[in-house]
Amino acid sequence: MTNDELVAGLQRLSDSASFNRWAGFEVLAADPGRVELRMVQKEDGKQYAGFLHAGLIGALIDTACGFAAYTQVGAVLASHFSVSCMAPAVGEAFYCKGQVVKSGKRQVFARAELFAEDKDGRRKLVATGETILMVA
Repeated sequence: MTNDELVAGLQRLSDSASFNRWAGFEVLAADPGRVELRMVQKEDGKQYAGFLHAGLIGALIDTACGFAAYTQVGAVLASHFSVSCMAPAVGEAFYCKGQVVKSGKRQVFARAELFAEDKDGRRKLVATGETILMVA
C-alpha cells in the first residue's frame, strides 16, 4: 500500500466517526507506525480562557496514537492513555504526530506530540501523550 493510499484509508476511517468529522481531523501523512494529523481551531473547541479544550487535546493525541497503531496491526481500542499539557494550546491550527513505540500481538504502545500552529505556520509544542492500545 502506498503512503497516499494509507492516508486516504485513514481519512476515510476518521470521517466514519462523527466526532472526528465535527472536530475536522485531517490526516496529513502516514507511514507504517507513524501518522500526522491536523485540526484547524474552531471557536466551539475552546475552553473558557480561549485555549483549545483539554478534551480536544486528548482526542487528538488518542487518535494520532490509534491511527499510528492501525497502520501496523489494524483496528485497536484504547486501554489507557495519558496526556501532559505543557503550555496553553493557542493557535490557528493544531498538528499532532503519533508513532508506535512497541507493537505486540495483543497490545500496542504509542506516543504523540501536539503542536500549536500560529498564522505563519510556526509550531510550538503544547502537549504530549502516551497510549496503550488493545488489538481488536
